[in-house]
Amino acid sequence: MLLMAHPVKRTYRSPARAAAAASTRERIRDAAQRLFTGQGFAATTMKQVAAAAGVGERTLYDAFPTKVKLFGHTLGVATVGDEEPVRVADRPEIAAARQAADPRLAIERFVAYGSDLLDRAGDLIMVSVEAAGADPDMRAAADAGSQAHHEVMLAFAEALHDHGALRPGLDTATAADILYALSSPHLHQLLRRHRGWDSQRYRSWLTDALVRELLP
Repeated sequence: MLLMAHPVKRTYRSPARAAAAASTRERIRDAAQRLFTGQGFAATTMKQVAAAAGVGERTLYDAFPTKVKLFGHTLGVATVGDEEPVRVADRPEIAAARQAADPRLAIERFVAYGSDLLDRAGDLIMVSVEAAGADPDMRAAADAGSQAHHEVMLAFAEALHDHGALRPGLDTATAADILYALSSPHLHQLLRRHRGWDSQRYRSWLTDALVRELLP
């Protein structure tokens, strides 16, 4: 037991204040996502976001000192679906896909989670890709996102290998690259946004394509 000379001052957190702050962040994210995806990163200003969210510019800058930080927060929450600090690789849905003994079921679970993720965040991811050529901070963010995406694919390919599910002659690195390409936000954008596929059609196609490419 540690004895302290002075009592520890406890910080009181008002549930009402925390809820109000969360609601404000949500309004800011919604406004930022509409503007970023509607007119691009460069054309969107913090003043526009504040006005669309119904908050003062000071409030916006107190929460997000730069536009890059605002974009990163908006994309991060869209990617995982909440504000919990749990990365995609550690989400229970991804863990369940890696642990499934039936390889087709594993792929179905993996595709279901990835499809929902890209439906939420795919447009923002493409904004970051488009802005990367002109903004070094956005380039770093896009590169980090791409690397994280590949790491998730590699972990899933290794899980399939560990279950003896990969087709003969297919190594885990190549399997990860196939997953990386077919599950990319670029391909999702082409099929879902440009060609108008609905979510179920996209999921069914991707599941069947991965089964053909990865399994015996």
